[in-house]
Amino acid sequence: MSSIADAIRILSCDDHALFRQGVAALLATQPDMSLVAEASNGRDAVQQFRAHRPDITLMDLQMPEMNGLEALTTIRGEFPEARIIVLTTYTGDVQVLRAMKVGARAYLLKNLLDKELLETIRAVHAGKRTLSAEASFELAEHAADEALTPGEVDVLRLIAAGNANKEIAARLSITEETVKGRVKNILSKLNANDRTHAAMIGVRRGIFEP
Repeated sequence: MSSIADAIRILSCDDHALFRQGVAALLATQPDMSLVAEASNGRDAVQQFRAHRPDITLMDLQMPEMNGLEALTTIRGEFPEARIIVLTTYTGDVQVLRAMKVGARAYLLKNLLDKELLETIRAVHAGKRTLSAEASFELAEHAADEALTPGEVDVLRLIAAGNANKEIAARLSITEETVKGRVKNILSKLNANDRTHAAMIGVRRGIFEP
């Protein structure tokens, strides 16, 4: 940890201890950065933020008890100036947009940790916003796509869970004809070959959590 009084104070939030250890080891090599706290789930991330008020928070998206997006939203709701960097394995454009809309300042893939994390921390601390190249590509690739409606997302999530149209209709309290109409729209909007393909696209793009 840095002993410099004006070092960038960092909170690391991830449910994998080995990943947090890797981040800690990387930050320990930087004289202008100090790891002040860690959290293993979203609820703890919020508590640690309240306790330490870090300059930069590194936030995983998939965590127990409260996921990263919920923690990010909670923290930003209480501390609008919080500077949060999302660190994830997911490149889906919908996931990226969701994170940026609730206040993430950067979106970085975990496989780029060694190459881009330190640079991203300094950029966000300086007031900039940044996206990894992969996330930027995903956003550009689907920029013109028509988004699924909330009702269509509900149907797609149930399709991915293996439900037939009749079961989906019962679960959502709608008619089978309505389900069929939504399925048709989903296949068209996602340019999917069939229901299974649509479900795979939904997971990859982060339209719903698997």
